[in-house]
Amino acid sequence: MTQLALVSLSDRYYVQSMEQAREKGKRWVISTRDEMRQAALEVVGEASRKVSIFTHDLEPGIYDNPEFLEIIKRMVLSQAYARIRVLIADPSRAVKNGNNFVHLGRRLNTYIEFRHVREDLRTHAEAFCIADETALVYRLQANRWEGIVDTYEPAVAKLYGKMFDEIWLASEVEMEFRQLGI
Repeated sequence: MTQLALVSLSDRYYVQSMEQAREKGKRWVISTRDEMRQAALEVVGEASRKVSIFTHDLEPGIYDNPEFLEIIKRMVLSQAYARIRVLIADPSRAVKNGNNFVHLGRRLNTYIEFRHVREDLRTHAEAFCIADETALVYRLQANRWEGIVDTYEPAVAKLYGKMFDEIWLASEVEMEFRQLGI
């Protein structure tokens, strides 16, 4: 059965199927690391000016994946106002093991910035990546791969973007990523 949505255009109401209303994007569930990697690629591929990532440890194999890094690099080099912001709850793993995203961030530090989440704000168990306040991949538990991806969900992306901004403003610049030879 087709779900229906009521859409108002100039005081006239038209019935439109939900499938037609969702033509701008798609939504799916993920449950594995590989699906998370693919979801991150798809969501970041939707971005044209801004990517916001909330992560606990820069998930190796996800955010340092060569395809992911190529999309990020292409975006920041083609858009003068592109901005990549990354909040990391526990950067020790990335500092200890190294991370290619961090290396890219050092080279393109005008566009890519890392911040360390203040200790009193590390109560958030989730992890997410938002592209241009429209697309996102969201995992309720950062230590699990189960989550949801949507390539066009502005209301939800803006909600998590607002939370991200509040934590961003209260967090510290991650100096170890700028100084150490990781």
